[in-house]
Amino acid sequence: MTLSPAWLDELRARTTLSAVIGPSVKLIKAGREFKACCPFHNEKTPSFTINDEKGFYHCFGCGAHGDAIRFLTDHRGLQFMDAVKELAGKAGMEVPAMDPKEKERQDRAVGLHEVMAEAQKWFADQLNGVEGGEARAYLEGRGITPSMTQRFGIGYAPDARGKLKAALKKLGEDKLIDCGLIIKTEEKESYDRFRGRVMIPIKDQRGRVIGFGGRILGAGEPKYLNSPETILFDKGRTLYNIDRAGPASRQARRLIVVEGYMDVIALDRAGIAESVAPNGTAVTETQLERMWRLDGQPICCFDGDAAGQKAAVRAAMRALPHLAPERTLRFVALPAGQDPDDLVRSGGKEAVEALLAAPEPLVERLWRYEVEAAPLDTPEARAGLKQRLIEHSQAIGDPSVRQLYKEEWLRKFDALVRPQREQVRSLYPKREWQKRGGKFVPPNPPTLESTRGVHRGGIEPPIARALLSGFILYPDALHDHVEELAHLKIADHGCAALRDNLVQIAMSGQHLDREGLKTILAGQAAGTDVRRGAMRFSFTQAGSNPQVALNDLGSALEAVIARGEIELALNEATRRLEQDFSDSAYAEQQRLMAAQKSYNDRLASLASSE
Repeated sequence: MTLSPAWLDELRARTTLSAVIGPSVKLIKAGREFKACCPFHNEKTPSFTINDEKGFYHCFGCGAHGDAIRFLTDHRGLQFMDAVKELAGKAGMEVPAMDPKEKERQDRAVGLHEVMAEAQKWFADQLNGVEGGEARAYLEGRGITPSMTQRFGIGYAPDARGKLKAALKKLGEDKLIDCGLIIKTEEKESYDRFRGRVMIPIKDQRGRVIGFGGRILGAGEPKYLNSPETILFDKGRTLYNIDRAGPASRQARRLIVVEGYMDVIALDRAGIAESVAPNGTAVTETQLERMWRLDGQPICCFDGDAAGQKAAVRAAMRALPHLAPERTLRFVALPAGQDPDDLVRSGGKEAVEALLAAPEPLVERLWRYEVEAAPLDTPEARAGLKQRLIEHSQAIGDPSVRQLYKEEWLRKFDALVRPQREQVRSLYPKREWQKRGGKFVPPNPPTLESTRGVHRGGIEPPIARALLSGFILYPDALHDHVEELAHLKIADHGCAALRDNLVQIAMSGQHLDREGLKTILAGQAAGTDVRRGAMRFSFTQAGSNPQVALNDLGSALEAVIARGEIELALNEATRRLEQDFSDSAYAEQQRLMAAQKSYNDRLASLASSE
């Protein structure tokens, strides 16, 4: 079934929002609007506003916001189509006919909720029966009390192949198969899917059981066994505890995301009910959307081990394309080797709240991950870090958020590598420059490997022109990079002359802005057409963000110098390989060729990101 935006707009136009919300709360007329105590969180003073003309409600206390459809889905727990049908019936509108496949699916789903409810009740009875002793002992050892067992509907599946099948045979084997409760193969008789496991029901937003997670008792694999994909259960679209966490999150004004069922139950034991968990998978886009409907910045609280931290990074990566103003993720790092259950046991609610009080923003979490991924002791490694950060920022769909992430990461990158750049620039201290005949003369070119390459060869004219354009448009960079600029080998004589003039101006110590520098260079032929034939970068465009342009200009200059060094080393490695072929010589040549390609790609990446 496809509901067009126009049809949904017509439905909203025919619906009086106050009439939909009125049966749930006491409305107070306030001019053209209505006020009420918010139905999504406890309050004594009305902060919930309903505007029939605009067709939306908003709570200034907890931030709940939406239209009539949203109210029915969030407050009453209806599925989207159930809410649409209810409103359409009252508005006298006919819901467009569903396509045959969807109709078949819904026909098959009829009665399956009742089957799952019966199964959950049967599992709960087994937990309290004779065979449930080991399972009860396990739950008691995890600190799960009988009242919590009842609250979460926890049960037990006996270690037998046919007990559930026999107990629920009156419901029909086909429905048991459709619910994923028993397995049917052509060669063998059908049998129970879950055996010898503590059974944790998974519910939809309305609190209906749609699947199970089974935790094995004792040794064995898999430790957790989920229901398969069924008509009712799609693990990538469902969040465990969403039925209880929805109302709790509005009252607490936060949502916590943990890794597993037991983590949710552990936080509940500490009095924190606003937590959800993916169903044994990495967080999906659909699950992110469901989280963001409850809270614009959920807190991911994953285990402190390596697997938990990888899960946190995967969630951050998955969220990048969907970030928007007021929609992000935050992260807390549990103590090494601990999960939420361990933290609750050792420190109680106070320890958990202390951790949740200072969550790490997504922008910081990814920055820390990339910086800690590998040592940054070579130009190649630092260039790789910068390239990864730019690629992450380019994955963000919202343009304003994308730009701000890029600027933030480049600022942090510049602060990180600046001490290393300063160390390089100290090889040409300004006190060694001497003034002869009215001009500043640099010291003799150093013998460093970082500059030999660019002395022997020469920068390609399009790149040289681009660098010089950047220094003219963003003269603040001259004082930071004048030493490197002075010692570059530039093949084009006009560009080389312009470079010399720029160095002289920088060494004069005068403060220059863009217009002042252009005025000084206006009469010089070398500077009149420097942008013609230049590669395009952010720093060759006058309207670029200044911080981004300055960062990119420094990175491009660093890449040019590193390329020269690599070119020199590659020529030497190739010469050695021709004289004496060996595995080590060949490996060194290939490594240098890869590094050369990396810097060429880096320059291309800087050009493509302008």
